[in-house]
Amino acid sequence: MRKIEHIGIAVKDLEVSNLVFEKLFGAPAYKFEAVESEGVTTSFFMNGPNKIELLAATTPESPIAKFLEKKGEGIHHIAFDVEDITSEITRLKKEGFVVLNEVPKKGADNKWVAFLHPKSTNGVLIELCQEIK
Repeated sequence: MRKIEHIGIAVKDLEVSNLVFEKLFGAPAYKFEAVESEGVTTSFFMNGPNKIELLAATTPESPIAKFLEKKGEGIHHIAFDVEDITSEITRLKKEGFVVLNEVPKKGADNKWVAFLHPKSTNGVLIELCQEIK
């Protein structure tokens, strides 16, 4: 894991939340994207070298909808940039972490992604991200 790639925040209303974060950072979101396979729409903000991803559910079955129902709005995950996501998944499985998707899938922002179950990471959903080349 090379660095924190972004922090994901689950929100009920992306338009309302975009206004909040635009005021907070003094700049609008630089990117908007729908990830249909995950049932979410996203927006991305930069704050210095740090990236924040807002995620809103587009279907009641999406992981974000379930998260919001159970926990409400707030930090959903911390994503880490990795050089080789497949090797990192293998390494983390050997270390005893529970990998939610052993085959990387296409996520937002031109990334391959995989997630570690929060039960194996002290209650924090961890996302692994690798730039799609």
